[in-house]
Amino acid sequence: MIRFIYNLFWPIGLLFFLPSYLVKMIRRGGYGEKFGQRLGIYDCEVCVRLSKQKPTWLHAVSVGEVNVALKLANSLRALEPALHCVLTTTTTTGFALANKNAPAWIEVIYTPLDYWPIMRRAFAVIRPTRIVLVEAEVWPNLVALAHERRIPTILVNARLSPRSERRFRRFRFFVAPTFRLLDLVCAQEPDDVDRWVAIGVARDRIRAVGSIKYDPNGRDHRAEAQENTRTTSVSDADRQRPVLFGGSTHRGEEEILARVFLRLRQQFSSLRLFIAPRHVERLREIRAQLAALPLRVALASEVAIDRESDADCILLDTTGELQRWYGIATIVFVGKSLTAQGGQNPVEPIMAGKPVVFGPHMENFATLAKALVLKKGAIQVRDADSLEMTIAGLLRDGDARERLLENALDVLSKHYGATARAAALIHRFHSSL
Repeated sequence: MIRFIYNLFWPIGLLFFLPSYLVKMIRRGGYGEKFGQRLGIYDCEVCVRLSKQKPTWLHAVSVGEVNVALKLANSLRALEPALHCVLTTTTTTGFALANKNAPAWIEVIYTPLDYWPIMRRAFAVIRPTRIVLVEAEVWPNLVALAHERRIPTILVNARLSPRSERRFRRFRFFVAPTFRLLDLVCAQEPDDVDRWVAIGVARDRIRAVGSIKYDPNGRDHRAEAQENTRTTSVSDADRQRPVLFGGSTHRGEEEILARVFLRLRQQFSSLRLFIAPRHVERLREIRAQLAALPLRVALASEVAIDRESDADCILLDTTGELQRWYGIATIVFVGKSLTAQGGQNPVEPIMAGKPVVFGPHMENFATLAKALVLKKGAIQVRDADSLEMTIAGLLRDGDARERLLENALDVLSKHYGATARAAALIHRFHSSL
């Protein structure tokens, strides 16, 4: 009955959200490419390739989740050498990243819309032997159709904040039937287990394995970050200068960082500001805001042409390359935490060997943010004034920056091996069927 109501109102919901969706498509660009895949329509080449496989279907909404999916797929491939995967992703940035980094045994396509006839067409073409959903992508028709076909459905790197749990519990009557169909949930934290049980998942189907996103997976990220720095468009002389780096910033944070930077530069004359906005389509808006300040601003692509640029502030105008740029930072401010709610992932700069500072709003990473602050692995600031004081102190004290980083890496250490643990659970579960 719940699913019948969902499918009945789905077209109405689509019409309601269609105007904002179209605006987003136009603003971000690239949505027209392979748009048919979102409707379960695939070209002949894709259909022919998939007809020869019975793949594992991995679903990851955007860039962060795509990185998780690729790490997990590689671990599964080590256990199952004949593994083939289909990786579906929702956003154009996630699709571009997946296409760039996925090996030949992973077919990358756009996520079909979760409407009953569309999802049925997708199942008929993909023909998955199991479905692995990343973090929070539990869609009613996808999960129900998998259950009807006896295809195991697994949620990995499962993330459920207290705020999301309260929202789901309020509508438990509607969401619990879908969550009950999950065959296995690999949760990030032990504290998450009770929250998943509260919204309908059977306790014996949940395992706390750590976060794949926070697992270095055997890589030396600090050395990698240093190597990545050499591939950026910044001159050798500029790499010796201290850099305040705003990562994945949201509306309002760029101007705050710029004003903080201008005041700090009175004490630290060689300081530079780098800003990587979460959405590159906002670049024109950001440049207009910063143009009102006594600040020389350039795009990273412009610096690539003119390595001797004397810009005070560099705006990153590419997507999927943030990790590559973190290596140039001295201190990283984690965006979406000062003027917007939710926060962005603090682990990427930590893995790059950089101390992090974030604002009061880290709801999407609440458990991790709390642990980092308690263990003195990150500094949480209240507002622009405390941000300025904190950065000034860290710029003066290299030992304090190093202690902050070491403490942060210690907090992350419990997640080491999470990818292998999740892959082993998925492999054993599938083998036992």
